[in-house]
Amino acid sequence: MQKLILFSLLFIAIILPKTYAQSSDTSSINIVQLTGITVDGDSLAALPFTNIVTRGSYRGTFSDFSGFFSIVAATGDTLVFSSLGYQSAEFIIPDSLESKHYSLIQMLDRDTILLETTEIRVWPTYEQFKYAFLNTEVPDDDLARAKDNLDAETMEEMRVELGLGASGNQSLMLNNYKSRLYYSGQLPPNNLLNPIAWMKFIQAWKEGKLNQKQDAR
Repeated sequence: MQKLILFSLLFIAIILPKTYAQSSDTSSINIVQLTGITVDGDSLAALPFTNIVTRGSYRGTFSDFSGFFSIVAATGDTLVFSSLGYQSAEFIIPDSLESKHYSLIQMLDRDTILLETTEIRVWPTYEQFKYAFLNTEVPDDDLARAKDNLDAETMEEMRVELGLGASGNQSLMLNNYKSRLYYSGQLPPNNLLNPIAWMKFIQAWKEGKLNQKQDAR
C-alpha cells in the first residue's frame, strides 16, 4: 500500500509540471498583443477611426484620433482594416513569433469613387428659370405610387379582367361538385324564380353597376 501511494506521488510530481509548462508555452505563443498605427498611404498622415476586425469572428476595434490601435489576436489570424474613402487592407499575424507583443504600421490606399455625370443647365433670365422650375415634373415617391395602384377604379378593372388562377379554379370545381352531390336526386334551384335574386338584379341595374361591368369588359 505504501509503495502504491509513493508511486502515485512520483507520477503526479513528474507529469503535472510538464503538462502545465506545455500549456503555458502554447498560450504564450498563440496569443499576441498587437499594437500599431494606421496611416494614409500617400501622405503617411495618421488615419483616425479605422475599423479593425478579425476575419471570421466578431472581435475587433478601431483606431483613435491619432490612428493608434491595440487588439488581442492569435497567430495566423487575418486582420481586416477598412476606412471610408480608402481601400480595405489585410494583415496576417505571423505564426513564427517568439514574443507575445507585436507592432505594426498599416498603410491604406485611397479609393477612387466614380460618380455619375451631373448636367448643369444655365438659363438666360430669371423668368425662364422660374418657369422651368415651377413646371418641372417631379417623379412620384413610393407612397404616391402605392396609392395610385390601390385606386378603387384600378382595382375594379383588375378584378374583372383577372382570371381565377389555380386556387380559384380548384375552389370553383369543388363547389360545383358539392352542389351536384347536395342536389342529387332532385331539381337544383332556379334563380329565375327566386324573388331575392330578381331584387338584387333590379337594384344593381338602377345603380348602374351592370353598365360599369360591360364597359370594363
